[in-house]
Amino acid sequence: MIEPHSFGWLHDAVSWLLMPSLAALLLGCAIAVIEAGIAVGERFHGLRRLRAGGNIAQVQAIARHRLERADLLARIPPMLGLMATIIPLGPGLAALGAGDPAQLASAVTVAFDATVLGLVAGIGGLVIGKLRRRWYEETLEAMEDAMEDRPVESMGQRA
Repeated sequence: MIEPHSFGWLHDAVSWLLMPSLAALLLGCAIAVIEAGIAVGERFHGLRRLRAGGNIAQVQAIARHRLERADLLARIPPMLGLMATIIPLGPGLAALGAGDPAQLASAVTVAFDATVLGLVAGIGGLVIGKLRRRWYEETLEAMEDAMEDRPVESMGQRA
């Protein structure tokens, strides 16, 4: 039979992850707000400038970079939120077993707050990513259509 206190070191190690997880969640929410602002700027000014530049490879590279950021934002904060949800529940349940429901209430509050932060940042990343994907596809299609409509001489090629 496994002694209940033989894995106290594991609990200590996992408990140490709670504060970095919460800090990363707050950072994820801040990044989501910043990315939303960047996306608004892209939509109303940046994409038009990129389209006017006419460099399809550059637009593809920028799109890939910005979509990767949005995808990471959509995936990582919900995972951190889950982690920061589960970590305080262990000690909270142990406190309930010891007759301290107030500590369980505190742990559950932290758990729910972490869940909400992770979902807020993740939803932000998902929405930003979906919008950006559509905007960049439209921009690239318009650029490719413009390239097809140009006369051969204007593209620097000779017939």
